[in-house]
Amino acid sequence: MAGEESVHLLPNEIGGIPLAVTLRGTQVENVHNGHIAVVDSDGQLVAGVGSPDVLAFMRSTAKPLQAIPILQAGVLDAYGLSSAAIAMLAASHRGEPAHLAALLTMLKQTGVKEEQFVFHAGLPLEGDAREEWIKQGGRPRKLFHNCAGKHIGLLAACQLQGWRAEGYAEPEHPVQQEIKHWISFVADMPVDCLSGGFDGCGLPVYAIPMRKLALVYARLAAPPMDWEESVRATIARITSGMNEHPELVEGKGRLASLLLSAPHTIAKSGAQGVFAVGLRNEQLGLIVKVSDGSEPAWPAIVSEALKQLGAMGIIAQETAQGLSGRIDAAFPAELRNDADRIVGKREAVFKLDSYV
Repeated sequence: MAGEESVHLLPNEIGGIPLAVTLRGTQVENVHNGHIAVVDSDGQLVAGVGSPDVLAFMRSTAKPLQAIPILQAGVLDAYGLSSAAIAMLAASHRGEPAHLAALLTMLKQTGVKEEQFVFHAGLPLEGDAREEWIKQGGRPRKLFHNCAGKHIGLLAACQLQGWRAEGYAEPEHPVQQEIKHWISFVADMPVDCLSGGFDGCGLPVYAIPMRKLALVYARLAAPPMDWEESVRATIARITSGMNEHPELVEGKGRLASLLLSAPHTIAKSGAQGVFAVGLRNEQLGLIVKVSDGSEPAWPAIVSEALKQLGAMGIIAQETAQGLSGRIDAAFPAELRNDADRIVGKREAVFKLDSYV
């Protein structure tokens, strides 16, 4: 069978190793395999498990990089956009009222039209917001797509740069070429080594080695001192906006928003199991890739990784305990059923290897 043949063609390491398990009672119900890479801003792999060279599509973890050409085009100052708008440029929003309000303000200030977006209309992703919108008689609209903020920014950049709006999502369009340049630069990879596809919102998306994605987040958290000051300032403005408005970047009940509320931490989720953390003080990037694309094990995995990095002395114990404590409080290990009975738990099962 073709399916059986394709499985045999997979590299041995691509599926990763067990990172977490879900227990129902005392029995393992699910095993969450994957990879972890921890890299400093010089590109040195300092810790990890699985394979640091496995390719991972960046998905929405690319959004802070995709915002760079938007800021460099002068969109913020030309249209008087606020720090909340910066957060929305990097957001995977959930369609909550605050998200919709921020997006409507961005449309008004930039003159971008909702119908220009290349993707389809939809409903809010967040359950309560979706229920309330439907109850009010609301119809699907493109602003509810989780990438809408980024698309407003890209179309506004096209306006200022004199680039055509048509085809703005195509790989050869100037705004996409700019994005590709910045991914290449920050990830320290030749442009022709970026393996591409298309993301859910219609834009090009690139698969890069885990260690390179971790490098990206180390450098987003702490841009190297030998970079041009304008580049460092642009990145700082993006990540500061994310920290100032963590609830806009994703939303309630989201791990990335929780971590962004810590001032020296940046975080962003990506579809299909990718989660990124950048630690400013330590100048480190931490990437988790759950191989089957699921998200529920992220909190257990990220919390345990931070605890182990603290125990190894790679990050300060204060940082490790502070961040993991936030995660553990917001995302309890115990699992409850619809009758509010504790029926199991989710726990990490990996041990990081140290490379320093």
